[in-house]
Amino acid sequence: MAESEQFLESQPIFELHRGGKMAVQATVPLSSREDLAMAYTPGVAKVCEAISASPALAREYTWIGHTVAVVTDGSAVLGLGNIGPLAAMPVMEGKAILFKQFGGVDAVPICLDTQDTDEIVTIVKALAPSFGGINLEDIASPRCFEIERRLDDSLDIPVFHDDQHGTAIVVVAALRNASRLLGRKFGELRVVISGAGAAGIAVARMLIAGGAADVVVIDSRGVVHSGRTDLNTEKASLASVTNPRGVVGDIGEALRGADVLIGVSGGTVDESALAGMAPGGAIFALANPTPEVHPLIAARYAAVVATGRSDFPNQINNVLAFPGVFRGALDAKAPRITEAMKLAAADAIAAVVADALTADAIVPSPLDPRVAPAVARAVAAAAAPSAPPFSSI
Repeated sequence: MAESEQFLESQPIFELHRGGKMAVQATVPLSSREDLAMAYTPGVAKVCEAISASPALAREYTWIGHTVAVVTDGSAVLGLGNIGPLAAMPVMEGKAILFKQFGGVDAVPICLDTQDTDEIVTIVKALAPSFGGINLEDIASPRCFEIERRLDDSLDIPVFHDDQHGTAIVVVAALRNASRLLGRKFGELRVVISGAGAAGIAVARMLIAGGAADVVVIDSRGVVHSGRTDLNTEKASLASVTNPRGVVGDIGEALRGADVLIGVSGGTVDESALAGMAPGGAIFALANPTPEVHPLIAARYAAVVATGRSDFPNQINNVLAFPGVFRGALDAKAPRITEAMKLAAADAIAAVVADALTADAIVPSPLDPRVAPAVARAVAAAAAPSAPPFSSI
């Protein structure tokens, strides 16, 4: 055995992942001839004929009604970057088991060996009849925006890019509770977002949809504003709805008098820039594993601090959102996930801990069993007000 293989075998984390983290399991008995005749031929033909005559029956008589595809091209995996489809598989498997554990949703990881937008859209559209929803994952910006938009326009099942909308939902939930704790009105907060990729743009747009009026976004060249000529299509569109005070310059200028800093960039925010913030605000440094601002430094300048890590308080973890969002969307048979459904999810997450807020607990624990059912109920209600109460988990 090679020395490198011996090293891997000695690491507990590799042992946990050996053979993968998920498997397919039958939900019906296969112990007799009668079982086989019912589950497969000849009995299955009757179900096939019924679905052929009425395609909507597929939701009830196949796994489609409770199953999503988790699709990636491996181009933006965690903080690891463009590591490709094979190396992305452990993350997609992990996502799939989180869907099952927290939302009662079955999920299939699909890692595509292409990073061509047209090919990805074509492949996912061809796969879509096998699933009740599509969860896009770890696809690089700005390609992810077009892929999601085109799929959402052409499919009649929910399409959700979790790096955008899952992050945005949990950030909005956290900031709603932080503003309550700080005694500041959500709509009057001055918010600065460091990072104008998929997460940063989605967070900005959802904050605005949720009532935030003063949002300034920073990319690697400074404040995103309508006077810049170097913006791609997504950033130019963002510039038209953000930065109402016309701030220009670097992050130091943007943070002057700001109540909130949200970091989704993977870069570093200098402590001197933080010193210009309004006292007693909030810093969400969400880059993982290395936050833009170390929490101990952030605590010098903010009363509420959140990160993307599990070893500090207030973890902004997408698992608070996506299992319940898809559970609710599937239960309501929603053809897409709307802004109203996302905002309902954020409010549901915030409400779980709203009666027991502290500076170290502005969002629930990712393991809190109340979260996914609450999110699912809220999402289903926003999708279809007459939908029955959630009871699937």
